[in-house]
Amino acid sequence: MSSQSENDQGRPSAEAVTGRWDGVDVNFGEEGGRLTYGSYLRLPQLLDQQRLESDPPAHDELLFITIHQVYELWFKQVLHEMTASRDAMLSGELWLAQHLLRRVHTIERTLTQQVDILETMTPQDFGQFRHRLSPASGFQSVQFREIEFLSGAKDPSFVKRFKGLSDEERARLERRLAEPTLWDAFLVVLREAGFGAETEEELRVGLSAVAQDRGKYGTVWELAEALLYHDELAASWRARHVVMVERMIGTKPGTGGSSGAGYLRSRLDLRYYPHLWHLRTSL
Repeated sequence: MSSQSENDQGRPSAEAVTGRWDGVDVNFGEEGGRLTYGSYLRLPQLLDQQRLESDPPAHDELLFITIHQVYELWFKQVLHEMTASRDAMLSGELWLAQHLLRRVHTIERTLTQQVDILETMTPQDFGQFRHRLSPASGFQSVQFREIEFLSGAKDPSFVKRFKGLSDEERARLERRLAEPTLWDAFLVVLREAGFGAETEEELRVGLSAVAQDRGKYGTVWELAEALLYHDELAASWRARHVVMVERMIGTKPGTGGSSGAGYLRSRLDLRYYPHLWHLRTSL
């Protein structure tokens, strides 16, 4: 007959396996496995992902890789929050949708501020390894394009123009093209509030009514403001990004074959929610 400190297979139970770690009583978990800071965050794997292409190693290439990997981690979080915010709007949980969008705003401000770190690299330092990047380009960031699609700026031509997409990445972009956007979800919110949203005129009337009676439609108005701020922050990031690129490489073509700063400047007028911007004219 086994003791209470053993499970059916005769191994020590999670409750029974304890010990001392730096003077503190700890539970080692099932079968003696101990979760640590490093193992939880998978730090050995994470810190092994900064592989330099330059030979001999260019000092600033580590900075360049780290910044862009951090961007992609934040993009992953932004997509997580935006998807949940859209779903919350569709299910009528408007407070949750606003809360998640506020988190997106904070991350987006951080994304813009990270450009300051990248600008500590001089054009000469970048030139030491830039030639090793081709044909890689930020244009190929699948997650960034997902953010634009989910925000409302769907453009199927981007999927066709992407080079080197894996089957999984292509499927992700196709799903984003097919699923509702944040704007689609907001239109559902407007309809639930009693407004038409099928035509441009209905939309104009509905948005104007919400803006003029914030006492009655305060939640809808605040949600519209949260979407507009997301749009504003995205525009700010694009503007900051293009100036940084011009400072770094001037008018040189991008490593992925784009026109570099010229292409980025062509995107500066992009707005996810033009109806919310046009509303300002009538207020």
